[in-house]
Amino acid sequence: MQSVGIFAGIGGIELGFERAGIRTTAVCEIDETAFSVLRRHFPRRRFFRDVGEMGNIPHVDIAAAGFPCQDLSQAGQTQGLNGSSSGLISELFRLLWPTSRRPNWVVLENVPFMLQLHGGKAMQFVTESLSRYGYAWAYRVIDSRAFGVPQRRRRVFLVASLRDDPRAVLFGESHTYTEPRSGKSHGFYWTEGNTGIGWAVEAIPALKAGSTVSIPSPPAVWMPESREIITPDIRDAERLQGLPEDWTRVRAREDRSEKRLRWRLVGNAVTAPIAEWIGRRLQAPGRYIWQMDKELNGRDRWPNAAWGQGKHRFKVEVSEFPTQYERRDLGDFLRFDGKPLSSRAAHGVLTRLRGSSLRVRKTFLGDLDHHAKRMKKLELE
Repeated sequence: MQSVGIFAGIGGIELGFERAGIRTTAVCEIDETAFSVLRRHFPRRRFFRDVGEMGNIPHVDIAAAGFPCQDLSQAGQTQGLNGSSSGLISELFRLLWPTSRRPNWVVLENVPFMLQLHGGKAMQFVTESLSRYGYAWAYRVIDSRAFGVPQRRRRVFLVASLRDDPRAVLFGESHTYTEPRSGKSHGFYWTEGNTGIGWAVEAIPALKAGSTVSIPSPPAVWMPESREIITPDIRDAERLQGLPEDWTRVRAREDRSEKRLRWRLVGNAVTAPIAEWIGRRLQAPGRYIWQMDKELNGRDRWPNAAWGQGKHRFKVEVSEFPTQYERRDLGDFLRFDGKPLSSRAAHGVLTRLRGSSLRVRKTFLGDLDHHAKRMKKLELE
């Protein structure tokens, strides 16, 4: 099978597909740094810089798009598909318009908030557009932790097909996952603190492109046994997306701004093992028994998993864990030495937490205070 990657970013979907035996023949990405990463890892392909300049989709089996999520993010301006970035999904449907060029499969990825945005109208636009072009569709919210990486990253994966059953790709298995109550490592965001810090036990919260003020910000990891608070190395961040270490490094010698850019690229990426799993199932979909699924009406909210064909859509009772990987503790996963959180950063999140109504562990607050004072002393020496 062959695929084209639209809004390819740094190639998370494309890498996963290639691991599954699906060759990406063309990619499109407007970001200059991400484009350089793609050129490095996917040589001898067709490259497009602007989706608006693509005249048509090459003759392939799959069109994949991790389309821009800035306007769909819950932390963003919630402009939805009318926004300057996420409105680019309309360009995908423009490319799908010629009947002779439509690939059998379409694979999309985005943030779960798109299911709620503007009362579900963003998702309605996507699914109705696919149905209008003759596609049956199915989607499922999937957590990256189901694929052996300790990153709590929930994303919507939508699969649509002209001739096959997309339900058999996404809904084959469903496993339960019990959130650990305690652990040796705890991930959180030090750039937050007034309304939430993305707390995760034996995992990090979802990697993101930047803070609420658009500053590239890695998460922090608290290790109670040693009272240490570190930020992971960028190479471990890449591994947390299922990418090889140094995947986003394009030059042997980097300056500070290039290192910061790498965090943004990784935060926007698609977790490659999920794409690999989807890629393998695209080639062997199997069968799906749907008679127990509940049909939704126009007033129902979009659930975490559903499928549709024509004017009908159905809710599917499945978990966010389609596979049962052995759980990996965050501390055991991290391979490279992290950087201690600065005294200023530790003091800042501590001050915000103390001034908020958030409930956090007293031992965590104590270790934050201890770490801030220890780092301040070291920085003055």
